Amino acid sequence: MTLIDELKAKYPQAMAWAIGDNPEMADELAALVVAGRKTASCGSLTSYLSEQNPLKVGSYHIILDGRQQPVCVIRMVALRLVKFSAVTESLARKEGEGDLSLDYWRREHQAFFTREGTFSEDMELIAEEFTVVEIV
Repeated sequence: MTLIDELKAKYPQAMAWAIGDNPEMADELAALVVAGRKTASCGSLTSYLSEQNPLKVGSYHIILDGRQQPVCVIRMVALRLVKFSAVTESLARKEGEGDLSLDYWRREHQAFFTREGTFSEDMELIAEEFTVVEIV
């Protein structure tokens, strides 16, 4: 039995996924989650609506690194809809990336959503807040 299988047995219906769109980003962001610096993330509403099992408040998720190995389990504590242009300094800090500024957040997320093919200043995002429940 793999570690992912063991975690899925412990947290039934938990989804396993990496944050970001490449292995290096997944490693960096997973490390921020484990360190307690990253307590929020976001994705495009378009991506959220295309998921077979969308995130839900109270759900557990196994966070993977860039090698698809589990690093921790998180629990969603809040989900909200927000426009890209309305993201606040507070959410940028909770995302825990770079210098924690809103300027850094906007620059990096614009690049990410451009790669995804969904970027616009008026795009809607699902802002996720979570807590770490187990580090593996």
